[in-house]
Amino acid sequence: MNLPFEETRKLGEATRAIHCGEGVDAETKAIRRPIVLANSFELNDTSETLPESFDWNNPNAFNYPRSRHPNARYLEERLAGMEGGEDCVVSASGVAAISGAFFTLLSSGDHLISSRICYIGIHGFLVEHFAKRFGVELTLVDTTNPAEVQAAVRPNTKLIHVETPANPTTLVSDIAAIAVIAKKIGAIFTVDSTFSGLVMQKPLVLGADLVMHSLTKYVNGHGDSLGGAVIGRKDLISQIRLAASVHLGATISPFTAWLLMRSSATLPLRMKQHCENAMTLARFLEAHPKVKFVRYPGLESHPQHAIAKQQMTGYGGMINFGLKAGKSGYFPFLGALRVITHAVCLGHTESLVQFYPQEGNHPELGVLNYPEDIGEGFIRFSAGLEDIADLTADLAQALDQVPR
Repeated sequence: MNLPFEETRKLGEATRAIHCGEGVDAETKAIRRPIVLANSFELNDTSETLPESFDWNNPNAFNYPRSRHPNARYLEERLAGMEGGEDCVVSASGVAAISGAFFTLLSSGDHLISSRICYIGIHGFLVEHFAKRFGVELTLVDTTNPAEVQAAVRPNTKLIHVETPANPTTLVSDIAAIAVIAKKIGAIFTVDSTFSGLVMQKPLVLGADLVMHSLTKYVNGHGDSLGGAVIGRKDLISQIRLAASVHLGATISPFTAWLLMRSSATLPLRMKQHCENAMTLARFLEAHPKVKFVRYPGLESHPQHAIAKQQMTGYGGMINFGLKAGKSGYFPFLGALRVITHAVCLGHTESLVQFYPQEGNHPELGVLNYPEDIGEGFIRFSAGLEDIADLTADLAQALDQVPR
């Protein structure tokens, strides 16, 4: 497909997912982009044209793959088209994408406001490195309450970062309301939208400057590759590409970029099924007598359901739930599962659960102080694409093993 940016974003979600970044290979006439494994590219060889080979404003000027390479660029074009951003830079992982963006945009003495509940890898990066080692002032707040964000603003606030829905709690923050705060003070506003699966929420439309994704999750969807992306304003993306790719070396491999390109074509279709399965399973769990609580943005009982309904076109595939039996119930439940797997990660075709014990000695939980009703722990449930009858039956028989 060869359309200008403004025309591309008028196309439907599925059309953009299939055609953005795709094209006919000039040499073989293949209608799928090939994997380009070269680690060096021919440079222009005249004094007039040589600078074009290193032109940062031309993302198709390839010279050395740490800077950029064709497969990364194809993927960037697709993700920018799907998210509605001016440009995109992809990286080796989701953490590399977010940390690379912060590394680029923040300096010692700047103030950063961030969601208190966020992915543990980012939480640790902000607290242990930016705040303690690099002189960035950090305030962690409950971003589900815009008033807390406003109250945290300082004269040197440079960036506001929100993760919504939040990992692992599914808490939802009002993107449009926080965008107003950021714009008023001239701060850069970034949103980690990984849990939305990219197609169910559009932070850039709601006022964000940049949106981040762990491509490892829903965009990949098949549990076979790592990647990250930052999408948004072209001026900011150009800076991040230079700092994160060239200076930090957080470059995605050509083969991984190709895998993600392949997977992303079916993302809109997969997300519809993730959402449908998750809603059915959330309602099943909410009605079960052994379940203490369920958090899923699509449920009316979710504390931010109204905001989720306003800013999302679907509620994603992530559910939290707790058991009334507490700690004595979680391990019998996990051990009884037959179709669903107890494993880290999320957004795969197969359903995954991860147990989060609310204990101070647990490496992922001790510092985060999750909501008080979690008690002795909770399950993060990534609803997959299996037949819903099989998933429901597996949950039912596993819950039968939980003591009353």
